[in-house]
Amino acid sequence: MRKKKMILVALAVLLLAVMLVPAGCVAVMPSGGKVAVISLSGTITNGGSYSFLGSTITPGSVREQLYKAEKDAAVKAIVLRVDSPGGQVVPSEEISAMVEEAKESKPVVVSMGSMAASGGYYISAKADKIVAFPGTATGSIGVISQIPNLKGLYEKLGIEMQTFTGGKYKDMYSGLRELTPEEKEIMQQMVDVYYEQFVDVVAEGRELDKEEVRDLATGQLYTGAEAKELGLVDELGGLDTAINLASELAGVTSPEVEYYKPPDKSLLESLLGISLDSLAYAIQMRLLGLDGQDMVLLQVLNYAYPEPQYLISFTPLP
Repeated sequence: MRKKKMILVALAVLLLAVMLVPAGCVAVMPSGGKVAVISLSGTITNGGSYSFLGSTITPGSVREQLYKAEKDAAVKAIVLRVDSPGGQVVPSEEISAMVEEAKESKPVVVSMGSMAASGGYYISAKADKIVAFPGTATGSIGVISQIPNLKGLYEKLGIEMQTFTGGKYKDMYSGLRELTPEEKEIMQQMVDVYYEQFVDVVAEGRELDKEEVRDLATGQLYTGAEAKELGLVDELGGLDTAINLASELAGVTSPEVEYYKPPDKSLLESLLGISLDSLAYAIQMRLLGLDGQDMVLLQVLNYAYPEPQYLISFTPLP
């Protein structure tokens, strides 16, 4: 009888211990959980004038969505759907750093859309895995800076600019004259610094030899299929492939997919497809008598980019 009583007491103690152990202390492979899908579409910028030209990717919006995914305990992995021709250097750096930080707590997989090139590739390079379609335009690892020389145009229009500077090179970015050989060298040195930074990010993120990356970093575009052969992409496929890969990395067998919405826009912005600031700018230009063609020309002339950028060079953007 005493032996039976001791066994019952032992079983009761064991049962109580099991009930008191926190659930989080038991190592169980999760069978479910969420995969957060975050869409990053457009030109990479801090904001401002870029918005006149379409959708944008800003560090602020990316930070907001990554923070939401990181703090949600149910989210086990993150998929970034990247569709971008690139953009400004510093915003690209910021977003790349956010991706690197996010993957410390949860797997991050990039799913490339029709284009993820230049800065679009820069912000993808440090993800755990990259998935692209065979026809995705990617790569374009390089830097561009353009300073237009508008002197001939101003002369044709009868416009004479009087420039006063305090500093030897202060007006080299004005576009009102040709750069001197010394100024061209200054610009090239700046471009080279950003180029080496891009090479370092790709080499580190893709675990490739730096010299090997430099051979690939010619500024040219690669198809997704070519990029996979070169080690710039891990797998070929679409969003579903990326979600499955992210689930596998997180150890989730039956994921619930949650598609994050971009930051809220006003009803008017959603209907028009541009920001209110851009709308106000367009109205001002119309009041000045400028038509659509004039506004595009003004945009190009005002926003050539002397600042080096990780951007596809098919059109001059701010």
